[in-house]
Amino acid sequence: MADGKDRKDEIIGLQLDLIRRMTENNIKRLSDDIWGSTRTTSAQQTSAQKPNTAQKPQTPAKPAQPANPAPAKPSEASDKSDADLIKASDGGDGAKPVEAEEKLPEKEDIGDLKKELDSYIGLEEVKKEVKNLINMATVYKMRRDNNLPTADVSLHMVFSGNPGTGKTMIARFMARVYHSLGILSKGQLVEVDRSGLVAGYIGQTAIKTAKVLEGAIGGVLFIDEAYTLTAKTENDFGFEAVDTILKSMEDNRDDLVVIVAGYIDLMEDFIDSNPGLRSRFNKYINFDDYSPEEMAGIFDLQCQKSCYEPDDEAKAALKEYFTAVSEAAGEFGNARGVRNTFERILTEQANRIAGMETVSRDDLMKITKADVDAALGLKE
Repeated sequence: MADGKDRKDEIIGLQLDLIRRMTENNIKRLSDDIWGSTRTTSAQQTSAQKPNTAQKPQTPAKPAQPANPAPAKPSEASDKSDADLIKASDGGDGAKPVEAEEKLPEKEDIGDLKKELDSYIGLEEVKKEVKNLINMATVYKMRRDNNLPTADVSLHMVFSGNPGTGKTMIARFMARVYHSLGILSKGQLVEVDRSGLVAGYIGQTAIKTAKVLEGAIGGVLFIDEAYTLTAKTENDFGFEAVDTILKSMEDNRDDLVVIVAGYIDLMEDFIDSNPGLRSRFNKYINFDDYSPEEMAGIFDLQCQKSCYEPDDEAKAALKEYFTAVSEAAGEFGNARGVRNTFERILTEQANRIAGMETVSRDDLMKITKADVDAALGLKE
């Protein structure tokens, strides 16, 4: 009897560890692992593994990892090395800026990149705009290589939309495109927000911002919630950061792309706050909220790549739920909200399995309506 109990405890432990590792992967690859890419490039297959730089954690710390004989299969979209996204602060709080890693991202085939773009779930208007940018950048590079005159083209962009709509992912994608075309020398993405640029005392903001910009040269600087830099607060040090960024954009115009992102109306106010911003940012891409069908597709993708199978009743409950939350998709978090829902359901599934006498492989894969109801707070 003791052996049976030990085996049951072992299976439950493996299941809980599976959830832990999947959650950890989601934190590491906040933008890559929820969208639906199905491509693996030869560059990714041969590139060395690089250490991870942390996103803001959204789940509690996990216990040490036990051995797992059947790890969840990661999405092919998440095969891209974590070093390609270099967070400009330690823990997301603006402290301890980090340098770009010495090992650079590999250049990739533009045809493969276009196929990857097509594989993303949703983002139809974004895909059209990005393809236009790819074609324009390709011809620009060809003319430059053939010693033909080129128009003074600005590659800086404004991304507007609600949270979880793929802005960071597309920024990373554009860094890879521009690097693969030879427009950017390194191709890294440095992500930062106000806290990573603005200091608390006069004169320190320019130094702090310059340090971040130094790590971004050769790649893309992605400034999330950029409008907070020009928001009226008790100090206006954010304007000092903007001036420093504009100067670096001019000084490094051939090897630095800046992408600013945030809510639509607030980004308009941000661009209008400084004539230099308006003159340098002339490409706007709006990221629409995900539809219920697209949210369901993202959830299904998570299940497929992690070997889970919702039953018909669970699928029906989820369809109803995504239809309801799509009315306020920005508050829900769009794809990010789908990912969080997926993780809550896995927790409830593990709780259910913990009470079973015997556990089969099918049990470990199956998601029931009871799991969904419990995760969504519908359980009595």
